[in-house]
Amino acid sequence: MSAKAQSRQKHIRMSHRKLRRVANEVRGKSVADAVYTLRFMPYRAAEVILKNLRAAVANAEVKFGDSVDLSQMKVSAIMVDEAQAYRRFKPRAQGRVYKIEKPTAHLMVEVALAAKGE
Repeated sequence: MSAKAQSRQKHIRMSHRKLRRVANEVRGKSVADAVYTLRFMPYRAAEVILKNLRAAVANAEVKFGDSVDLSQMKVSAIMVDEAQAYRRFKPRAQGRVYKIEKPTAHLMVEVALAAKGE
């Protein structure tokens, strides 16, 4: 059994496609490399994922004690799912309305202690 800790955030006011583009870049990397990569990405989604990655690491420190080293940890799983969109309506001419959909997403970041050979 491997030691894992995770962090979840729901109803993020951002498209799942924009989050997934950044999540694919850090999946499988060590936590130190992932933090370094996310800090210098020019996307707003990188800030959201970085915040959740730090929360997952903090959860691991609570769960396994302060002896956990960042160099031993890796991003074992990161999932971005589509959530329910907020629906708004904009009034238009002659009594019509245009529907505006504001997408949201769910994010789950899981970190694990890397095996000795990795």
